[in-house]
Amino acid sequence: MTARFPDLLPLPLVEDYSITPNEAIIRTQMESGTARQRRRFDSVPSKITVKWFMNASQFSLFEAWYKYHAKEGAEWFVISLLGGLGLIEQEARFTQQFTAKLQNGILWAITSELEIRERPTLSEGALNILLSNDFEKLSQSVNRLHEYVHITCPKTIKDL
Repeated sequence: MTARFPDLLPLPLVEDYSITPNEAIIRTQMESGTARQRRRFDSVPSKITVKWFMNASQFSLFEAWYKYHAKEGAEWFVISLLGGLGLIEQEARFTQQFTAKLQNGILWAITSELEIRERPTLSEGALNILLSNDFEKLSQSVNRLHEYVHITCPKTIKDL
């Protein structure tokens, strides 16, 4: 069973947050002419630099969770992480030991690097729809549909 990052702990900060996809291509320099490139993998893990600020009790919970549930960082776990599609639950694991520094004698600044199995992105079908349509009109239609389904219909049903 995959461990979950504790709900009692804060999500990583946006400050210093970065996503670095691993190389998906292999490049071969030719004796003459242009280099050749080809895709090596269909699924490419990415590394995410993370930072948390935690108080003493949160940090004690994090240390215990890291030791017992994340198995000192070796195990995969589920955590909500930010990406192009927003905040989404993803499978991650630590690629290095975390560093904890006490800030102003009050909060712990914990930094580390996570690896995610695969970056969530739009499907190829969704990409093609967005590229072949007027994005603004499509966005307005989606917003109107959202309003109708989640605001107008519930009010109508409630009034019946």
